[in-house]
Amino acid sequence: MNKTLRVDKQNPEIQAIKMAMKKTQSKRMFERYQAILLHLHGVKYDQISLIIGRSTVTIGSYVKAYRAKGLSGLELGESPGRPSFLTKEQENQVRKLLVDHRPSDVGFPCEMNWTAPLLRDWIQRKFNIKYSERGTRKLLHLLGFSFTKPTYTLALADSEKQEQFKQDFETVKKLIQREIGRILFQDESMIRDYQALAHTWFPKGQQKIVPTYGKHRGVKLIGTLDYESGEVFCIEEEQYDANVFLAFLKQVVARYPGEKIVMVLDNARIHHAKLIQTFLNEHSGRLQLMFLPPYSPQLNLIEGLWGWLKKSVIHNVFYHTVAEIRTAVQNFISEINKTPMETVDRLCIQI
Repeated sequence: MNKTLRVDKQNPEIQAIKMAMKKTQSKRMFERYQAILLHLHGVKYDQISLIIGRSTVTIGSYVKAYRAKGLSGLELGESPGRPSFLTKEQENQVRKLLVDHRPSDVGFPCEMNWTAPLLRDWIQRKFNIKYSERGTRKLLHLLGFSFTKPTYTLALADSEKQEQFKQDFETVKKLIQREIGRILFQDESMIRDYQALAHTWFPKGQQKIVPTYGKHRGVKLIGTLDYESGEVFCIEEEQYDANVFLAFLKQVVARYPGEKIVMVLDNARIHHAKLIQTFLNEHSGRLQLMFLPPYSPQLNLIEGLWGWLKKSVIHNVFYHTVAEIRTAVQNFISEINKTPMETVDRLCIQI
């Protein structure tokens, strides 16, 4: 366990912020707490700005408010400007509408996603109250909504098993640094020569062009994310099979000599292969596998690492050779391992 982590556990200020981050359900409040946590760890404003996507001026205002009033200084105030036309009951109906219904459910048969103009039209139909499109967007922000991209969840997931896993994981966390030395989240990922296109800044009226060869080459990765230290260990393999996984387990055990390791991983067939059972039996005092519930990738924290990696070095880029992909991936892993506490704050507070 490194010195920084020991200091954190003895620092009530940092612990209070981490607790607030875990409790809040507000994305905006989480962002403010995260900015202060990074600041207390000595991260500069410009770096915090890159991490949370706010200007350095905004970061400075968070820090100033925190210094003046502590955590209470970060609380969201009332939005300035013209009060809402809607009553509180009507506002609640709007919230429920946006969360529980598609436009096609309420009179817009060809529309599946809510936009400000559609909501404006619905409010006029329902309450005979007129909003401008801009006013509708302001209303959405006032009601706590933001324009975000959805994510998929697997329909076959068992919520009871997921909740049981969370409870079991809480028990495991309490044993760390006593009976358990490390908790590692493990997974495999394929990083292709061009992964996806994503929004980026570019001159108005122009579109960024990413040339490709139309082929899909890539690098196959297998790695672990240390839940407490934020360290990422990642290697490249030619394929994924039981032999590769067994070799990886041997490397992990050798990497942390004398420590008991709990490895959290999914239910891929190679993770249950008979080939690895002898090794697990021989190292039962050193290595324990903790399997996630089926169809629960959101509980595997290293999935966030893969998304971060792809967003940082793959989106909107085409690599001409596998060697170029490999270099980009290695540089990313090397760079984030220089500031592992940022990785902890970004990825390891989800469960």
